[in-house]
Amino acid sequence: MPGMTGEQLARELMKIRSDIPVILCSGFSHKMSGKRAGDLGIKAYIMKPLIGSDLAGAVRRAMDSGEF
Repeated sequence: MPGMTGEQLARELMKIRSDIPVILCSGFSHKMSGKRAGDLGIKAYIMKPLIGSDLAGAVRRAMDSGEF
């Protein structure tokens, strides 16, 4: 994603629509963690490579947040 990190994109999206359920996927990040993602309002944080059940769980958690 040229010119913007996933964290920056999530922040911009949530400025436009604060209730949007964001799931952040990363291949490697020493700056991001599940706790940091949660503190930013991101509903789920998963690492690549993705396993189908992990992605499904992340989507379920985001949908169950009930804020949108």
